[in-house]
Amino acid sequence: MATRKVLAGAQVVLPTGTVPDGRVTVDGTRIAENAPADAQAQPHADTLDLTGHWVVPGFVDIHNHGGGGASFTSGTVGDVLKGVHTHRLHGTTTLVASTVTGEMDFLAERAGLLSELAEQGDIAGIHFEGPFISPCRKGAHSEDLLRHPDPADVRKLIDAARGRAKMLTLATELPGGLDSVRLLAEHGVIAAIGHTDATYEQTVEAIDAGATVATHLYNAMPGLGHRAPGPIAALLEDERITVELINDGTHLHPAALELAFHRAGADRVAFITDAMDAAGFGDGRYMLGPLEVEVKDSVARLVEGGSIAGSTLTLDRAFKRSVTVDGISVEDTVRALCANPARLLGMEDTVGSLEPGKDADLVVLDASFDLKGVMRKGEWVVSPV
Repeated sequence: MATRKVLAGAQVVLPTGTVPDGRVTVDGTRIAENAPADAQAQPHADTLDLTGHWVVPGFVDIHNHGGGGASFTSGTVGDVLKGVHTHRLHGTTTLVASTVTGEMDFLAERAGLLSELAEQGDIAGIHFEGPFISPCRKGAHSEDLLRHPDPADVRKLIDAARGRAKMLTLATELPGGLDSVRLLAEHGVIAAIGHTDATYEQTVEAIDAGATVATHLYNAMPGLGHRAPGPIAALLEDERITVELINDGTHLHPAALELAFHRAGADRVAFITDAMDAAGFGDGRYMLGPLEVEVKDSVARLVEGGSIAGSTLTLDRAFKRSVTVDGISVEDTVRALCANPARLLGMEDTVGSLEPGKDADLVVLDASFDLKGVMRKGEWVVSPV
């Protein structure tokens, strides 16, 4: 018989709201029950008193390039697993591995390696960021390797991922962009608008073609203008779009984050890390694809040119900042970190909320919203005691 675990006494965040003095019962790898603590408990259960804490779902990161000194773009299988484990230690129990711009054959090879890890359940899938992006908004991508989004090339990456491609970021205004969006939609892959120099009108056209995500909104795209509103306005106003936000205090001014969060609404925001190797590791020099990055005071920038090069963010820090700095409610923060990205990935039946039958993925936070425990599929990754 699998060991039953009962987590009792915490504030438990459910889709219907927060249950004070709540209880979550785990049976094996699944959540068996959620209920107020005074409900009838199962006998002979291992009960853990979490009075004064919060219990929230495990975090879901749809945009992550690495961590723990390891890269998802260029590392070995062992490196990828090290990066995944680093983020699990910070509450991310479901993670999509993101690549950066590279040669097509190399990206196809990486897709094959990452798809094996997805098949094993170590990662939730693959996100291709580049090479189909605008040289005007390339950010930390090698301009020499950029190309137009030819649907044939897009199809090559989809096929290489063997059904594990979850998302592809592209500049939809480039030649082939709209046809590629349609191709992605037909194959069940999220078409994400990002690293783009598109106008407002071009962005609307891409959304109508099937794009559903804004890759790290504000970053690597034209700013919001009063006569030329650009992609930001189109992405914020359309109910079909979920906007990624990097809530690390570096990528976004708090006012920009507040504008996006409250204009899009809590059900259309996905907090991401856009993490690179240094996340959970430390300052120093790293490689992001073929480009050298220097991390200083936890901010990653290209050695040549100084562009921000991903982040060193972990989602536990994004959670705490959301609640304590941005003033976003715990429930809405959980939507942005758990339920919304799970829905985007088509995984809402198994992760993203603390409901019976779903994977026993959860995070324990103390009263100050510092991480104290992480459970994945019923096993403690970080024990709260």
